[in-house]
Amino acid sequence: MTSEPVAPLPAEPLVPAPPVPAPPEARLAEPRAAADERPTAANMPPVPRTGLPARTSPPPAADRPTLDLARRVVELAADKKAADIVLLEIEPLTTIADYLVICSGGSERQLGAIADGIVDGLKAEKVAILGREGEATSHWVLLDAGSVVIHVFAPPERDYYDLERLWSEARTILRVQ
Repeated sequence: MTSEPVAPLPAEPLVPAPPVPAPPEARLAEPRAAADERPTAANMPPVPRTGLPARTSPPPAADRPTLDLARRVVELAADKKAADIVLLEIEPLTTIADYLVICSGGSERQLGAIADGIVDGLKAEKVAILGREGEATSHWVLLDAGSVVIHVFAPPERDYYDLERLWSEARTILRVQ
């Protein structure tokens, strides 16, 4: 049997050895520049935003505080001669809305005028009415302005449903007789 010559094994390994960590005292003396150069929100320059330009005018009425919106609804109802207007803060009691406006009208025509006046007034201020239920002929119109819910009643229906008693734990913000 013939044997071929075998090459001797190299004295050093072919794969480099991993670096040996520095002793703890040497690591403490290293400068921290490498960690400070990592990009973070604090050290990155501001990036210009694409899309719409920055706002230069006041925010739309829909972005204003909810109480201001509720007070505006009361003003619009009063402009249409609504009677016995009540503004209740219901935010601590429920998640359906922050404020509740309850008012009355003397006739079907006035109920429609109050509801339409509120809708038109808010629309002019760029506030969307999310829903409208009922008609003046049903003697109860409900308007949903998101954080403010408006009830426009005929007096007998208002007495029958008695929402002020139902929401008696709510804080009365305003009452216009």
